[in-house]
Amino acid sequence: MAHAIWKGSVGFGLVNIPVNLYSGENRGEELSFTMLDKKTMDPIGYKKVNKKTGREVPKQDIVKGFELEEGRYVVLEDADFKKAAPEKSQRVDIHAFIDGRDLDPAYFSSPYYLEPAAKSDKVYALLREALKRSGRLGIATFVLRNKQYLAAVMPRGDALMLVLLRYAQELKDPEELHLPHGDAKTLKISDAELKMAERLIEDLASPWDPSRYKDDYKHQLLELIKKKAQTGKVEEVELPKASAKPTPPADIMELLKQSVAHVGGAKAGGAKAAAAKGPARNGGRGRLIH
Repeated sequence: MAHAIWKGSVGFGLVNIPVNLYSGENRGEELSFTMLDKKTMDPIGYKKVNKKTGREVPKQDIVKGFELEEGRYVVLEDADFKKAAPEKSQRVDIHAFIDGRDLDPAYFSSPYYLEPAAKSDKVYALLREALKRSGRLGIATFVLRNKQYLAAVMPRGDALMLVLLRYAQELKDPEELHLPHGDAKTLKISDAELKMAERLIEDLASPWDPSRYKDDYKHQLLELIKKKAQTGKVEEVELPKASAKPTPPADIMELLKQSVAHVGGAKAGGAKAAAAKGPARNGGRGRLIH
C-alpha cells in the first residue's frame, strides 16, 4: 500500500486512537490517455488564456474571483483563503454514532482506510468490534489539505474504514425531476403486476459478491489497443445500442412473465449442472464482508 496521506488520531469521548490514513481507491485500474496532435502525433499542452484578448496569462498574474452577478466579482487573495481555512487538527472527531441503516448511500463519496499507529492495536480493535456488535457507525469531521470533511467511520473486515460524506446541500433535490408520484393504486399498477415484479426480484436475488462484476468496456478497449499495437489495423467492435423507448404499460405484465420464465429456466439449468458436478463449497455463496 502507498504512503499514508494523513497521520493523526480518531477520537470519541475521551478515547484517542493514533491512526494513519490511506486511500481506499485503486486508481491504478483507470486507463490514462495522452492528447496528441492528429497530424504530427506531438503531445498537446494546455494554456490559460485571457478569454477577451486570447493572450496567454502567466500564473503569477492569475487571481481567483467569486462571481456575485454577471460581470461583477469579489477577488480573493491567498491570505483570504488562509483566514477562512478551518482550524487544523490531526484528529478525526466522532460526534455521534448512528444506525448504519439510516445513512443514505447517496451521501457516500470516497473511501479511505484507517491503520492503527503507535501501539494502538487494542483500542483500534475495541472500536472496530464495538461498531460491529452495535450495528452503528461514527459520524465525524476532520481536516485534510485545508478543507473540512464530513465522514463516516465503519468496520470493514479487520479494518476501520473512513468514508467521506457529502453534505446535505451538495445533493440535488429529486423533486426537481418529473417523477411518477403516488402509490401503486394511484398509478394504476395492478396487484398482479406487483406480485409478478416481486417474483422476478426474488428470482434474481443473490448474496452481494462484488467480484462477480467487471468493467467489460475497459477490458474490450484494452483488447482493441493490443490488437492495434500488434497489427496497426483498426478493429471495429459492434456495441449493443440501448433502447431509449419506455416500456408501454400494456406490455409490462407480459415482459415480467417472460423474465420470470427466463430466470427460472436459467436457475433450473444451473441447479442441474451443479448437481451433476457435486455439492459446491460454502453452499455456493460468497463471503459477506461487513
